[in-house]
Amino acid sequence: MSTGSLSNQVEAYYGWKSNLLRELARYQDWLQNNELYSDDIARRLQRGVKLLKEDELTLAFVGEYSRGKTELINALFFSEFGQRMLPSQAGRTTMCPTELFYDRESSKNYLSLLPIETRKEDYTLAQLAKQPEKWTTIDLDMSSPASMKANLDEVAKTHSVSIEEAKSLGFHENMLDHDPVNRDLVIIPAWRHAKISMQNPLLERGLRILDTPGLNALGSEPELTISMIPSAHAVIFLLSADTGVTASDLTIWKDYITTDNADHSAGRFAVLNKIDVLWDDLQGEEYVQQSIQKVQQYTADHLDMSVEDVLPLSAKQALIGKVKADHALYEKSALPQLENLISERILAEKERLITKTLLNDILGMLQNSQAILSARLESLTEQLDEYKDKGVSKELMHNLTQKTQKDYDFYYKKLITLRSSRRLMKSQGEILQNLVSEERLEAQVRETRDRMKDSWTTIGMNREMGKLFEFIEHDLNNLASEARLAEKMVLSIYKRYTEDTRAKHLHPKPFATAKHIRALRDLKNKANRFRRDPRNIMTEQTLLIKRFFDTLVGEARLIHNRILNETITWPDEALLPIMQYTLEQKQLLEHQIRRIKTLSRNNKDARSQREQLKSMINDTQKQLMIAESIQRHFRKPAPIHLRQKVVNLAGYAG
Repeated sequence: MSTGSLSNQVEAYYGWKSNLLRELARYQDWLQNNELYSDDIARRLQRGVKLLKEDELTLAFVGEYSRGKTELINALFFSEFGQRMLPSQAGRTTMCPTELFYDRESSKNYLSLLPIETRKEDYTLAQLAKQPEKWTTIDLDMSSPASMKANLDEVAKTHSVSIEEAKSLGFHENMLDHDPVNRDLVIIPAWRHAKISMQNPLLERGLRILDTPGLNALGSEPELTISMIPSAHAVIFLLSADTGVTASDLTIWKDYITTDNADHSAGRFAVLNKIDVLWDDLQGEEYVQQSIQKVQQYTADHLDMSVEDVLPLSAKQALIGKVKADHALYEKSALPQLENLISERILAEKERLITKTLLNDILGMLQNSQAILSARLESLTEQLDEYKDKGVSKELMHNLTQKTQKDYDFYYKKLITLRSSRRLMKSQGEILQNLVSEERLEAQVRETRDRMKDSWTTIGMNREMGKLFEFIEHDLNNLASEARLAEKMVLSIYKRYTEDTRAKHLHPKPFATAKHIRALRDLKNKANRFRRDPRNIMTEQTLLIKRFFDTLVGEARLIHNRILNETITWPDEALLPIMQYTLEQKQLLEHQIRRIKTLSRNNKDARSQREQLKSMINDTQKQLMIAESIQRHFRKPAPIHLRQKVVNLAGYAG
């Protein structure tokens, strides 16, 4: 697969999402035309539109220094400039996390840098991202590779500072290099974080790259290891073919990649870079391939992963091959295999997630609407047959109106009951939210920080750390108890509702916090290990407090916020399926009553009345056909999935 093929796959993925956006707009129009639109449905559709428009695919490139992370990014995204654009040479070049993306809001090319000194402030990276005045921003001229490269070199800029200053900024002394000129000073990055917005076909379509520093700086930025790497859709773990898996590689893999709170829904992959050191013209190609396979298997065994997920390649030779248009060298570098992995495995997973989170929800809504229209069509057809058999009379029209009115009254009363139940759910939701409110947690965090500062002993500080996690666990236990009561209430509402309607297929959304609660309990165990760690026991009080709050409390906030979001959204959405079903039934019956009254009032002869009824039937059939068309478009396989099916069928046929 060539770079063009990767671009084509990303373009196809973007095109698929654009088609889904068009179908969502079409579905919205259809709902409005059939008087099935409501505020609840509007919110669900708006969430779908937001998901598709803001969807990004984040690839985190992680590895020890001198493994070639930046060189690989240069080969993937900057070869068109004919040179290395991001600073990439021997040694520790990337010391600050760097994000590569395209800013679709501003549509500008720029480099934005956050000074390292901001670590002394009590702001997270997420908070600082909303404070542009804290950042140094440089415009990038895409038409001038030389000036662009000079600006991007700023990413690798460093400062030499005293050991005390480095510690105050959160660095570990043993993880830093000493200044070769003045051994009393250590080298730290000048910048805490870098953002590069750049027009590029892949980046414009929502691909986002995270280039991380080596182990020396990786653990110094808590938000990177707590949030950014774990939330990446996929991780590309860089290793060097000439060294294999080293002790520091394993530390990064275990401590920062295969963590309990990591998402990585599209997978974790190891890249064995620098395989060109194994190329040997004297020994021959067969010997070279055997050597590569041997180190590939060794790596897979040490990382406990499938050998297919270990990709040997040479980023350096790939960049040279692309810059010099040497297709043979580019192929030999094995970069096409990584590009194939990005498109075939990682994009396919994003397609699956969109299908799971959005399409299944929309298709469920659409099927409900179709079922209601089908029932109305059946009723209208029965009425027409009755007209043919008995003729049209005032009594028949009266009976038809009464029957429809009775059905309408049934769903109207159901809707009133459900609205009352929803108010009850809102009250229950407020109880849940109060148990895990952000204000409640932050108040406890402040108290813990103050008590730790006032503590004169390590034992005292350790006790306060433990109390914070006991407080959080106590709140979660109360939340779990209240949530069980709320879920029982929802199930009883559904049970009563489905006893006397045809809505037995409807089910409530579960209260999904179990995964996050487990993660917080695992974090409590991690906090216990932190408290017992001899290195932390010997650490100066101020630094220990900062380390505890930057890492463990930061991670607790992240997980706690996910639980809070669920307590906010779940009470509103738990009754949504039967609310939608009931509202659609009521609105359709209301519409039908108006049509019957119009038919009875305006048409005195039987023939005209039958024609009016046929018109209603035809209109309903037409709306069902539109709904079926929308459903077919939503059900169309995503591009990667479709291509894989075609390949599988071709392979089977052969």
